[in-house]
Amino acid sequence: VQLQASGGGLVQAGVSLRLSCAASGRSDGMGWFRQAPGKEREFVAAITRSGITTRYSDSVKGRFTISRDNAKNTVYLQMNSLKPEDTAVYYCTAGAYPNTIAASYPYWGQGTQVTVSS
Repeated sequence: VQLQASGGGLVQAGVSLRLSCAASGRSDGMGWFRQAPGKEREFVAAITRSGITTRYSDSVKGRFTISRDNAKNTVYLQMNSLKPEDTAVYYCTAGAYPNTIAASYPYWGQGTQVTVSS
């Protein structure tokens, strides 16, 4: 499965942004991780194929929403009330039941930069 992420950009704090990730084929669990400069890659959100089960990191819970459209093999990350600390490269991932362990996901996209200015 190949993943293509898009939707990143430079925005001001408080605004919204939506990331998209298109998969080349059927995928089970899909999710997002992010990596800020000088920091380790961290879990953001994940969702099962059915969409029934989602999981979020504490830092984004209540502000970010993950969803998916299986007809388009696409997962979305709606990011509201963005903060400067959300600045990172966001990576789309697939292939595992929603969990926080990056190594458990076999498929990764190329990443899309999100920069939030104060």
